[in-house]
Amino acid sequence: MQYLLLSVAIVAEVVGTLALKASAGFTRMTPSLLVIAGYATAFVLLAQVLKLGMPIGTAYAIWASIGIALVAVGGTLFFGETLTARAIIGIGVIIAGVMLVETGH
Repeated sequence: MQYLLLSVAIVAEVVGTLALKASAGFTRMTPSLLVIAGYATAFVLLAQVLKLGMPIGTAYAIWASIGIALVAVGGTLFFGETLTARAIIGIGVIIAGVMLVETGH
């Protein structure tokens, strides 16, 4: 259950972050509302994950690494941003680091 809630929290945070770019500095209403809803949902669900007993270091490492990867891909898909080989390697290193944190308990 913790990982399911964390997954939904991550998706909500990614939606909020991508909407932040689309909001044009909070000058566009719909994306601005998505920012608020996405971040509120993400933090409420993250709080529940922590309440259920997942260590904060593990939760945040998973949150951050998967969020970074998904936002990078979303930036490419929705905003035409470039995802270079160096960036892909960096994302891989971040994910590898999370795996080390996760297995270090």
